Amino acid sequence: MSVYRVIDVIGTSASSWEEAAREAIDTAAGSLHDLRIAEVTKQDVVVGDDGALLFRARIQLSFKYAPE
Repeated sequence: MSVYRVIDVIGTSASSWEEAAREAIDTAAGSLHDLRIAEVTKQDVVVGDDGALLFRARIQLSFKYAPE
């Protein structure tokens, strides 16, 4: 039997939601182990004063819980 923990992370990218999601997962994988599921729960775009777009992806990540 296993227990999993779920957290929210947000990734950003100047080019796409896919890249924003990848950034969130790759960064989280640096400190979390046994990632299992990544679910995109929200996508939005921030429009800068100069018209530049910043894509954001909110991701729910689940990983196997291993108490210390």
